[in-house]
Amino acid sequence: MCRIVTPVVTAFDKNEKPDYEANKKIIDFLIEGGVDGILVLGSSGEFTGMSKEEKYNFFRFYADYTAGRTKLYAGTGSMNFGETKELSNAAIEMGYAGAMVIGPYYYGLDQEKIFSYYDTLAKAVKGDLFIYNFPARSGHSIEPATVKKLLENNENIRGLKDSVSEPGHTNRICQAAKGYKFEVYSGFDDQYLSNLSSGGVGCIGALSNLAPELWSELVRATRERNFEKTAELSKLIHDLMPLYDVDSNFAYLFKRLMKHRGLEIPDRAIFPFDQMEKEAYKKAEALFDQVMDEYKAMSAVTMR
Repeated sequence: MCRIVTPVVTAFDKNEKPDYEANKKIIDFLIEGGVDGILVLGSSGEFTGMSKEEKYNFFRFYADYTAGRTKLYAGTGSMNFGETKELSNAAIEMGYAGAMVIGPYYYGLDQEKIFSYYDTLAKAVKGDLFIYNFPARSGHSIEPATVKKLLENNENIRGLKDSVSEPGHTNRICQAAKGYKFEVYSGFDDQYLSNLSSGGVGCIGALSNLAPELWSELVRATRERNFEKTAELSKLIHDLMPLYDVDSNFAYLFKRLMKHRGLEIPDRAIFPFDQMEKEAYKKAEALFDQVMDEYKAMSAVTMR
């Protein structure tokens, strides 16, 4: 089994508060596009701009509006351990499949402290916990031996999102987790096939915000063992990867491109990540349109 889970962007109003009506449109767009799940308030969701109460209310909104139409995961990581624990348990009580937690950032963490953090959290959370490993943002990376030790001590640690530049790290995580009920996802879209070949279950990739139908068709082709189509669609995902590097906050760009696709949502981002050079956006839009045109042409040939 392989999956695509969308780390969803958040639509904000002019006061940088969640625009609930606009977020409904995003939810419907993703579900209709066929994604297997949604990660609410991950990095793409700009969670750092929201208070604990706002996060709680947003998790509740997602649970109520999706009403079981797709699996939900809650990004509950915070610099405050108590807040992380409270939000994780709250989301699980709301029906989320699990809490996905990035470790404390800013302060350095060695492997002993990483183990202590997730071990303590797992024992305080009444449900499934997923580790979010993103060393470029947290400043630390969890090692395979630490993952194995955590699994030996906690049955409710059920998976990991590995946002790393070196897919070999994900492979070593998968090897360490053999024999455990543990789902490993790639955090970068272009590592999807590498993830599967290592024993992972798919991707939690933000490009699925832009083209959920492309991503879900790729997953379907993989499940059906249609290797030629899988390779063709995977190449399109690879072609879209430069979009991540257009601006320091890709969430702002992605919302603009979703609006460009016809989704009626505000394209605001939290300050100071709410600005972009016009020329950079034009190049990004041209690249996106080119790849989507290729996808449409490919789909037209398949339907004949």
